[in-house]
Amino acid sequence: MRARGLVKRFGDFTAVDGIDVEVRPGEAFGFLGPNGAGKSSTMRMIACVSPRSGGELRVLGDDPDVHGPRVRARLGVVPQQDNLDSELTVRENLFVYGRYFGLSKRHVREKAEELLEFAQLTDRADHQVEPLSGGMKRRLTIARSLVNDPELLLLDEPTTGLDPQARHLLWDRLFRLKQQGVTLIVTTHYMDEAEQLCDRLVVMDGGKIAAEGSPAELIAKYSTREVLELRFSPGQQHAALPGVQGLADRIEELPDRLLLYTADGEAALAAAHQRGVTPVASLVRRSSLEDVFLRLTGRTLVD
Repeated sequence: MRARGLVKRFGDFTAVDGIDVEVRPGEAFGFLGPNGAGKSSTMRMIACVSPRSGGELRVLGDDPDVHGPRVRARLGVVPQQDNLDSELTVRENLFVYGRYFGLSKRHVREKAEELLEFAQLTDRADHQVEPLSGGMKRRLTIARSLVNDPELLLLDEPTTGLDPQARHLLWDRLFRLKQQGVTLIVTTHYMDEAEQLCDRLVVMDGGKIAAEGSPAELIAKYSTREVLELRFSPGQQHAALPGVQGLADRIEELPDRLLLYTADGEAALAAAHQRGVTPVASLVRRSSLEDVFLRLTGRTLVD
C-alpha cells in the first residue's frame, strides 16, 4: 500500500491532510492517534469504501477509486464493531460470507473448517453467535475476514473491550498470519498492542503524521531510556517540582505525580531523596510507546 499526499475532506473539514505512507508486503503496520486524528478515514480509503479527496493511493498495486472490486477481492477487513449475523451459527457465518466472494461450496466448507481451527472455535461451530463471549466473537470476525485468503488484512481496533487473555490469544493469531506472509494494517488505542504487533507505525494527529518508525526507533527519538514516576497526594506534586529540577532531561507534571524522563531512573530517585523530596510512592520503568504517544499528541482528552 502506498499513499502520497492523501487527503480526505468532509465538506469544509479535512480529516486526512496530505499524508505519505508506504506499507511493505508482509509487514505489520500501525496507525496510532487520538480520536479524530484521521485513522479511520484513512482505513476506509484503503478498504475501498470511501473515495479519496486528493493525492495518490495504491492498494495492492491498484487505484481503489478505479479498481475497487478487484482490490476488495484481495482484502480482509475486520471492523471496529463486530457485525456478525446473530441469526446464523458460527460455521454458517463463515460459509455465507465465503459465498459472497463467489467461492465454491466445497471450497468454502473446507476453508470454514480450517478457520474454525485457526480461531479455536471448532467446538462452537454449530452454536449460535449471540451467546458467544466477546473474545470468541472477535476471533470469529477475524476468521471470517480470512475466508477469501486476503493478501492484506485491515484491522480497526481489533481487541477493544477484550480481557487480557482474549487479547493475547488474538495477538497470537495475528502473529501467525504475519508469519504466513499476510500484510497487516492495524489501528489501535493500546500502546502495548502496537509494540507487540507492529514492525512500523505512524502516529497521526489532526489529520497529519506526527512521527513514523518502528516502536524502538520512536522511543529512542522521542523519549528517554527510563522514566521515574514520583507519586504524591493529589495536589502535592507541584510543591515538589522545584526539588527535582535538573534531575532529568524532561519533567512532566500530572495531577498526582511527577514524571522524570532520564537515562538512569534509580540515580534520579536517589538524587531526589538527597534533596528531601519524599513521594508517597516511586517507580522506575522503561520508556514505552505510550510515553511517545502522549508527548506527540498531548494528554488533553479528545472526544
